[in-house]
Amino acid sequence: MSILNEIAKTVEIIAIPKHETNQRLSGASYVFSYHITIVNRSAHAVQLLRRHWYITDGLFGEREVEGEGVIGQQPKLKPGEKFEYESWCPLSGDYGTMNGFFTFCELQSREEFEVDVPAMVLLPKFVLN
Repeated sequence: MSILNEIAKTVEIIAIPKHETNQRLSGASYVFSYHITIVNRSAHAVQLLRRHWYITDGLFGEREVEGEGVIGQQPKLKPGEKFEYESWCPLSGDYGTMNGFFTFCELQSREEFEVDVPAMVLLPKFVLN
């Protein structure tokens, strides 16, 4: 197995969504925030380069969002370090999902690898009752 595969297996992504009941956005019926924690459990320094999301909206189907970094940053993580951020996702329907991946590079070799972001279910609490 290549060293990049080993590193990818040891970069941990934790994703926690939350329905924001007091937030409104034009064109969206529901707004969700999500908290991402990235933990570098590898023995290598890495940098997050890009994000790629697949967002499924119960009303309008799937859309893709991709771009450089997250929240305007491309954080570098030494072994044992973590980075946390929050962002948001509007939905037109009352349910949806988000999943995707982050593209990182190993800082010494500059070789790139991907780490999957666990799927998040986006559901307002009232849907569960």
